[in-house]
Amino acid sequence: MIFTQTQLKDAFIIDLEPRQDQRGFFARTFCAKEFAEIGLKPTVAQCNLSFNYKQGTLRGMHYQTAPATETKLVRCTQGAIYDVIIDMRPDSPTYMAHIGVELTAANRRALYVPEMFAHGYQTLTEAAEVMYQVGEFYTPGYEHGLRYDDPAFGIAWPVAVSEISAKDAAWPLWKTAVLGVEA
Repeated sequence: MIFTQTQLKDAFIIDLEPRQDQRGFFARTFCAKEFAEIGLKPTVAQCNLSFNYKQGTLRGMHYQTAPATETKLVRCTQGAIYDVIIDMRPDSPTYMAHIGVELTAANRRALYVPEMFAHGYQTLTEAAEVMYQVGEFYTPGYEHGLRYDDPAFGIAWPVAVSEISAKDAAWPLWKTAVLGVEA
């Protein structure tokens, strides 16, 4: 695996290092030892699969708080997505900064999402499938989210939102969720 540090502290893009022959290729997609060697949390508590029918479907922006903070390793296994993470750690030098990464079945790239990062994605194709390895169990009492269109972050989603759950559309703005200020 090839680990590339993003501009957000502790967040990495992970590319495959394929070993090819006449049959095709073989590549490692996860190794707890390699993750731990560069300081990433290698725990996998759950694996989740998300299938999305329509281009423009948006899921996010989700995170869990202590004691149930979670890491994620996100990979698109069919189609393409625009994956966005926001650093929600107040003590981080990249607090409130975000990045977007295109993950596709063709580029086979993954995104490592550290604890206390809000995460969401938008599908760039019809029939997009996303695989998550998650470092903590889903714990509803510690689940939080932010609005995908919050002006505090200014995320430039690549296509118009075609589908979003009522829950994701109703997440509060950052000023309300974190500062307790009505926007």
